[in-house]
Amino acid sequence: MKISYNWLKQFVEIDWKSADIAELLTDLGLEVEGVHTFESVAGSLQGVVVGEVLKCEKHSNADKLKVCEVAIGDSKPLSIVCGAPNVAAGQKVAVATVGTILYDADGKPWKIKKGKIRGEVSEGMICAEDEIGLGESHDGILILDTNLPNGTPCESVFSIEKDEVFEIGLTPNRADAMSHYGVARDLRAGLRQREVFLEVRTPSVSTFNIDNRSLRIDVSVADYNLVPRYCGISLTNLIIQPSPDWLKNRLRAIGLKPINNVVDATNYVLHELGQPLHAFDADRIFDKKVVVKKAKAGAKFMTLDGVEHILDAEDLMICDGEKPMCIAGIFGGINTGVTEDTKSIFLESAYFDPVSIRKTAKRHGLSTDASFRFERGVDINNVEYALVRAAVLIRELTGGNISSDIVDLYPNKKENQNVFLRFEKIDTLIGHKIPRDTIKSILASLDIQVRSVTETGIGLIIPFYRVDVQREVDVIEEILRVYGYNNVAFSEKLNASIAPPLSLEPHKLEESLGRQLSHNGFYEILTNSLTNPAYEELVAVKSKTGVALMNPLSRELSALRTDMLFGGLEAIAHNLNRKQPDLKFFEFGKTYRREKKSFVEDTRISLLLTGETNRDHWTRPGETMGFFYLKGVIRQLLDRVGFENCRETPVADSRFSEGLELSDNGVSVATFGVVHPAMLKAFDISQPVLYADLNWDALLDRASKANFQYQEISKFPEVKRDFALLLDEQVSYRQLYDLSFKAERSLLKDIQLFDVYKGDKLPEGKKSYAVSFTLLNPEKTLTDKQIDAAMKRLQKNFEQELGAELR
Repeated sequence: MKISYNWLKQFVEIDWKSADIAELLTDLGLEVEGVHTFESVAGSLQGVVVGEVLKCEKHSNADKLKVCEVAIGDSKPLSIVCGAPNVAAGQKVAVATVGTILYDADGKPWKIKKGKIRGEVSEGMICAEDEIGLGESHDGILILDTNLPNGTPCESVFSIEKDEVFEIGLTPNRADAMSHYGVARDLRAGLRQREVFLEVRTPSVSTFNIDNRSLRIDVSVADYNLVPRYCGISLTNLIIQPSPDWLKNRLRAIGLKPINNVVDATNYVLHELGQPLHAFDADRIFDKKVVVKKAKAGAKFMTLDGVEHILDAEDLMICDGEKPMCIAGIFGGINTGVTEDTKSIFLESAYFDPVSIRKTAKRHGLSTDASFRFERGVDINNVEYALVRAAVLIRELTGGNISSDIVDLYPNKKENQNVFLRFEKIDTLIGHKIPRDTIKSILASLDIQVRSVTETGIGLIIPFYRVDVQREVDVIEEILRVYGYNNVAFSEKLNASIAPPLSLEPHKLEESLGRQLSHNGFYEILTNSLTNPAYEELVAVKSKTGVALMNPLSRELSALRTDMLFGGLEAIAHNLNRKQPDLKFFEFGKTYRREKKSFVEDTRISLLLTGETNRDHWTRPGETMGFFYLKGVIRQLLDRVGFENCRETPVADSRFSEGLELSDNGVSVATFGVVHPAMLKAFDISQPVLYADLNWDALLDRASKANFQYQEISKFPEVKRDFALLLDEQVSYRQLYDLSFKAERSLLKDIQLFDVYKGDKLPEGKKSYAVSFTLLNPEKTLTDKQIDAAMKRLQKNFEQELGAELR
């Protein structure tokens, strides 16, 4: 939110430096994230002076150019080439001298340099009004008052406003501070605490009167729960034109673009008082009726930006006698907006139900200055005052008439909140004793009235505009932020109770596994839990347990993810598009599903790999990350948490073109494989991707029960022996592995498959495995006799159980 310092001074007469104001506002909870300077004319005409054209002669080499001799004061006259048709001797003009920086229409700076134009020296530029930001005309040069002395800086000739603008990071609860008036109220409270007593001056509406009653608009409200208060008034004989400079400068300072005097006036009051307003072209209101009611489901409505919206039955609309005119509190319609031809308007000021406005705004993906305020709650007691203020301002700017009584539909008056504040609670919660008189002074500076006083506390009346102050603790927070957090002394002693540690804290296991993956070259990613429900269409078996959001930010983020694959593929695609082909990602996160009438969160670990583990090098060829590389990474993680033997089964999953599931006692531990090409095509990924989905709860449960044993490294040497085995093609390495340890339990420590061969040199239906066996006796050195006996036992079992033959 942007707050103009010059505008703020209209409410509180203060001359502090902007840096001191920014510090005070930040201490009050309105965090100032930055202060920037605004100039109504970029550069403030620095280097532009008044010059007198002494001579004006035709250029010798150009028909449309003239060579002028221009006096700018004490220095000698300048020679300036000018192409304006209206330049003539005897004129006083604006001259940009050499070195002056001017700004184009887009705000880009450019520098005036000395040079030659068609052979004639030019030592500056005689300016048109658009070239120095004083207007939009470029028909000719700007001609000044002849009484101005030569060399007078133009910044002193023209009214140029300089302002400082505070960028405030407003928290969502502070609806009361979403205006210059609201910030001024907080500033007053902060100043009083520093013994600077200033009052907040509100804009005067003493000139308000009804000029005539020539334009009556009948107003009705269908549901006062959705529209507790609705006010309106009519104005006629308006002249729509650009706003005066003072109004344009106020709006430009806070980043708004001026449109015309009526629209600018409503925007001005919005940012001045925090009350949104809307002006309807009264000549386009059918039957001179305004009806506030819900929309007809499926009806089409085009807003002022030219976008067509399909209305919902819950959308609150401002309608005339036959059609919708405005999405209430959010966006006006294109058919009743104020244009250059508008002569009469109906001006609206209202209080709409915040929940209804928020739902409608999110439903249509609209966010406006008006909806931003209505969603959080405006001051219902300020609705009529803001309307009168806007009406007076519009009459002043347009020369029109106020042509109706004020319509004020407010059948059920809202009551202010009552809170009882205990003195003991203040001291206990803050941990610091604040004098009772100071507490009362702070409450008064915040417009919180004292209803009653007892020995134990005080009864308070909270103004309606403080929608965030509902409880005793809220009032204490208000007292503390004005009193100053920095004024509360800190104790040198800190007392805290320490809970007994868990046998295994989840975050420690997460850190451990994360370190292991990062040591293997993985990068951790964090993807959005919100996802596009259209991704579910990529899965062959559609999920019926997805969780949709009631108030999504957008259609693309309208569901909670049921799988971490899609967010990971978005990250892969993002990096591939930036020429990063070799990627190894991991993520700890949650997936969400609906189970009967409840919702379930599952914690998962996902791995995504694509590209090569290493590039081609003269010492070795490149190696692509494949299925078994991923399996090895997963096996390391499972070993770390204590899974020794997991059952492997092929998985039929539309996410994978080929995949495996690892399970333990019927519990799925991990599912992994090669992502199906159809999935990759949807994300415009052209290279293979591997994906693994690990069950965090299963890993955490096993790690908490694991009993790791450590033993001393043997001081006796290992022995390796190799077999080249001829096997049937159906025999798997897993069968060979398990049978080896079954046959030789005491000496066999490790097995490695280092070669697989299939070809025409072998009998049909056969394959060859080259296997290395590592033998070790931790108690003594192995003898040849022991080694030979162990290898014969292995050979015998392979022949009997697997039908193997030694090659």
